[in-house]
Amino acid sequence: MKRLIDLFISFIALVILIPVFSIILVLVKRKLGSPIIFKQPRPGLNGKVFQVYKFRTMTDERDEHGVLLPDTIRLTKFGHLLRKLSLDELPQLWNVFKGDMSFVGPRPLLVEYLPLYNHRQARRHEVRPGITGWAQVNGRNAISWEEKFEYDVWYVENQSLCLDLKILLLTLKKVFKSEGINQQGQATIEKFKGSEISGNHFNR
Repeated sequence: MKRLIDLFISFIALVILIPVFSIILVLVKRKLGSPIIFKQPRPGLNGKVFQVYKFRTMTDERDEHGVLLPDTIRLTKFGHLLRKLSLDELPQLWNVFKGDMSFVGPRPLLVEYLPLYNHRQARRHEVRPGITGWAQVNGRNAISWEEKFEYDVWYVENQSLCLDLKILLLTLKKVFKSEGINQQGQATIEKFKGSEISGNHFNR
């Protein structure tokens, strides 16, 4: 049932939001250049890797050695606005339509984190990742990684259509209030470096 709802709503949203997509595409092209769409491999259901899509929010500025500058420098005011309004996430509607993601579920993180999860944290991959999730409406990037993973696993253990609806409504509230976008002292969020107890089902 959840997959059918995801498929139907994502298709309708993709059609209705064509004008919004078109405007953002032009603005990103003018202000940040190409590529307009940011693509990155992320682990999904059962750890299967897929390409997640977002609107680009950062420049490609590098130092004299060719190393990318810190996020705080590369994140532009326009990019920050896209993130503040969660407009950078709109291309993930295509991920939902394809079946890589759901509207609600644990956020898809970096592939490099897979070997760092403990067994409980790895349970976040028992469901499709989501555009929003229980961790996002309970602190988003303002909470610790351990707290975030606990919220993710709680969702896996308690998921229901009623809970998904609650999360979607709370997400709208969070976006309106622009809460939890950044971790304190960071442009986005500090990378996950592992918990005290490591090892999981996805070691390769």
